[in-house]
Amino acid sequence: MKRNSLIDYFPAMNTSEEAPIIGSQYQAGDIAWTLTSTALVWLMIPGIGYFYSGMARSKNALSLIMLSCCSVAVVTFQWFLFGYSLAFSKTGSKFIGNFENAFLRGVLDQPSVGSAKIPDLVFMIFQCMFAALTPALAVGAAAERGRILPTLVFIFLWTTFVYDFIACWTWSANGWSFVMGGLDFAGGTPVHISSGGAALAYALVLGRRSGNHNDFRPHSMSNVVIGTCFLWFGWFGFNGGSALSANLRGAMACVVTNLSASVGGITWVLLDYRHERKLSVLGFCSGAVSGLVAITPGSGYVSPASSVAIGFLGAVACNLAVRLKHNLKYDDAFDVFAVHGVGGVVGNILTGIFAQSWVAALDGVTVIPGGGLDGHWIQVAHQLADSCAGLGWSFGVTYLILFIMNKIPGLTLRVDPDHEHRGLDLAELGEMAYGHLNEKKTPSINGVEHSMDTETHSSSSVNEVKLGSVSTLGRTNAQAPLIICLPM
Repeated sequence: MKRNSLIDYFPAMNTSEEAPIIGSQYQAGDIAWTLTSTALVWLMIPGIGYFYSGMARSKNALSLIMLSCCSVAVVTFQWFLFGYSLAFSKTGSKFIGNFENAFLRGVLDQPSVGSAKIPDLVFMIFQCMFAALTPALAVGAAAERGRILPTLVFIFLWTTFVYDFIACWTWSANGWSFVMGGLDFAGGTPVHISSGGAALAYALVLGRRSGNHNDFRPHSMSNVVIGTCFLWFGWFGFNGGSALSANLRGAMACVVTNLSASVGGITWVLLDYRHERKLSVLGFCSGAVSGLVAITPGSGYVSPASSVAIGFLGAVACNLAVRLKHNLKYDDAFDVFAVHGVGGVVGNILTGIFAQSWVAALDGVTVIPGGGLDGHWIQVAHQLADSCAGLGWSFGVTYLILFIMNKIPGLTLRVDPDHEHRGLDLAELGEMAYGHLNEKKTPSINGVEHSMDTETHSSSSVNEVKLGSVSTLGRTNAQAPLIICLPM
């Protein structure tokens, strides 16, 4: 009886085949730029982790960095299994792909579905970073109260049933939005609108955080700034790399990306200054990100002058959405829906207005009718349809996934109240972002054991721990509290 080997099940692993020779149609510069952009997008993921960790209280900081890093691992494995095939198989439907390229079968030297200028393998790893980035954005809404293990399960399921579908209809040559004529250069709908819709659903399912909401302040603005720098830096690869070629269109995408982020940051600072009379660092970081989000769908279609308007309008819309959140009383911990959901929708619609055919033609191959500036106003309707479909699909399917998971033993989404009070770092990881001080017993003093249970705040904070009564200067009847200052 003949035994089936592993190679029989996975033909792509058959080492007896001759290695294919890359055709002359590929330019080394195009491949190098796309791979460099892949690394830049990867850097955005820990950037999200640092941004979110700084926004959280210190007792939850490490868990948020871990979730961002785990998103890369979970989604990369899903992408290998069937994610890439569902999103980008060449023979898929208008709504979702098939399993033609499951386990990366046939993904090597053939021209990619995204561009004939790079091979499938390069396009696959570039798009994998987009897929890993998106759920890392979304889970910020569950910060400080969502269990980590169910969140990792959610990331796998969400990528399969939400991201892969939206990526297929937006970027695959067979996708209904692509065929309709929707313009989305770098992920306004698959990345930002979908993560915003998912964040809103996650926040509603989990409910509000426990405690006084006036205490939910960023514990480390330094982390927020570092995260913003990583995001801004990586966005050059996110938008510029979406040209999938080292050409003038990719260069233009980098220019308008930087402009929109700059205008967005300044706009948000000025808007907050009207209310607080302070120049807010957090406001600048939030505004820069909102500008980056808004320019994403149109970065390969709009001129520098248009990007200034997009950055300004994106920051205004996101700032208003953040203020509206406080009136609606839902607890999206880091304003993922307000910045990414609203910013993505605004960016999509503005792309329909400001897209110009001459910008798209900078790569030498792309031909579009343009947007409103070119007299093609129906493009706004196409953009609106794509935005509504993406937001509705993401919110509805996410809510369903979370509802079902919450009914399964072992996959309960929210931590116990005691764990929420202690913080997810200790309760879920058993580790702290700033040391391992908490919950350790001190030596007994005067026969009494005293426990240390303090919250570490930042590297510059000092925790005072009262250990109890001790003898002073040899007088047994004279007692005073001993205060130990613990620099963290």
